[in-house]
Amino acid sequence: MTIPTESEVLDALRQVMDPELGRNLVELTMVRDVVISPEGAVSFTLALTIPTCPMRNRMAQDARAVLAKVPGVTDVQITFGAMSEEERRDILGKGAPELPKLNAFNRVSQVIPVMSGKGGVGKSSVTAMLAANLARRGQKVGILDADITGPSIPKLFGLPAGGLRGSEQGMLPAVTGGGIRVVSTNLLLRDEAQAVVWRGPMISATIRQFWTDTLWGKLDTLLVDLPPGTSDAALGVLQNLPVTGVVLVTTPQDLAALVVRKAIQMIRQLNIPILGVVENMSYFRCPETQHEHAIFGPSHADVLAQEAGAPVAARLPIDPQIAALCDAGQAESIELEAIQPVVDLLLQPA
Repeated sequence: MTIPTESEVLDALRQVMDPELGRNLVELTMVRDVVISPEGAVSFTLALTIPTCPMRNRMAQDARAVLAKVPGVTDVQITFGAMSEEERRDILGKGAPELPKLNAFNRVSQVIPVMSGKGGVGKSSVTAMLAANLARRGQKVGILDADITGPSIPKLFGLPAGGLRGSEQGMLPAVTGGGIRVVSTNLLLRDEAQAVVWRGPMISATIRQFWTDTLWGKLDTLLVDLPPGTSDAALGVLQNLPVTGVVLVTTPQDLAALVVRKAIQMIRQLNIPILGVVENMSYFRCPETQHEHAIFGPSHADVLAQEAGAPVAARLPIDPQIAALCDAGQAESIELEAIQPVVDLLLQPA
């Protein structure tokens, strides 16, 4: 029986990249304490930059996949460890990726991702309402729809599929009736119902291209509608765009609060400011009595805001008219006084 050598193991692991730093695990000194048993079982410690690294399971999966192809390897055991603060500073100092250059024709004053971590909380509708209200106040606004596989921004504004066009200088965004500039994968497709079945690296590359290749022109605010989760798309935006700060969206349910906490941890790890917490679907106001009913239970916004170190920017009601206007592609017609404090927050000088 052939027993693999440590050199063969390390050579194989050089094929595994840290998605955040763009360098291989061996080069980053993340592979430690390699042990190879007489039976061909390989074990090692994967020293993470932070113990809660969101990419750790992906890197471990990739490591097992490459080692399974090494002759003589019968099993792979990976233990997670963590770098010291000094090691982490050294690695991040050398490995931090350079932000992609913006198209020379563009001037974007601030980039604001709208994020939750949880699906179904209304991030896209909040993004659309923020954009419409900023535009009403005279701002030049764009929306980068980073929900690559489940885009909904074009539908909210009534923009038809295939609405993006190219030029020698770059990609021309679609423009809403109110002058909001939009890029989205649904604007690249002939049929808005066509599925986009892409893996993580292609999703990240598309987001980068939307940022670098689009002719945004002069924008006061670029809103980024993020998909649920804390993986490739969210990480790609938070690391590859010059983010000013994040608006967090949640709903009153305990489950939503649990998942939003994961997003808070991710944002903190990347040292990005959280500007405010928006609790969507916070209550339903009876049109006859004006009494507010907590349909989804008591609010958790204050607790989440405290954990995020940010204010509760708004509590938005359940309003069937908002849903109807969004379905009709008339998001710019929504009038909602409750969202104005969030708009005020985004208009404050940095």
